[in-house]
Amino acid sequence: MRRLLIAVAVLASTLPGCGYNDIQALDESVKAAWGEVTNQYQRRADLIPNLVNTVKGSADFEKSTLEAVISARSKATSVKLTPELLEDQEAFDRFVRAQGQVSSALSRLFAVAESYPTLKASDAFRDLQAQIEGTENRITVARGRYIEAVREYNTLVRSFPTLITAKVIGAGVKSTFQAREGVDEVPPEVEF
Repeated sequence: MRRLLIAVAVLASTLPGCGYNDIQALDESVKAAWGEVTNQYQRRADLIPNLVNTVKGSADFEKSTLEAVISARSKATSVKLTPELLEDQEAFDRFVRAQGQVSSALSRLFAVAESYPTLKASDAFRDLQAQIEGTENRITVARGRYIEAVREYNTLVRSFPTLITAKVIGAGVKSTFQAREGVDEVPPEVEF
């Protein structure tokens, strides 16, 4: 009995070093950072219908460019943003691709708009363009914070001795953003 009590005392003294609380705290940091990323993407998605309606007022604006923006927004908003998305690399990649298509379509729209002086002179268009550009900057900052939160979390759950606790409680690595060919770094193609 005495040995059992000693074993329990030794085990209890090692529990603070098991990392459980740290894993939980960093998991919450990742979720909060992800929430900010999704808020900024939603803000951008909410601005797009106003931008499309403003551009439609320019009678001869390229229909295919507008359709690309509308289609990309539709695909991006159809991706379900569940907490499991952070645990599923394939689902996360689908989300990133969809958001990349929105960014690309918006870049093309703004590039094509340069050849429409009336549209460029429109206060509504300039205001929406500035809001979307500001949102793109916020997305970049939010993604950076998310990447850092995931780096801290993943480092913890993959380091000894907390990796033992992580395995016991099922805390695996989280997905993060990476530049992918054809998604994040492709400049828009503009033809006149």
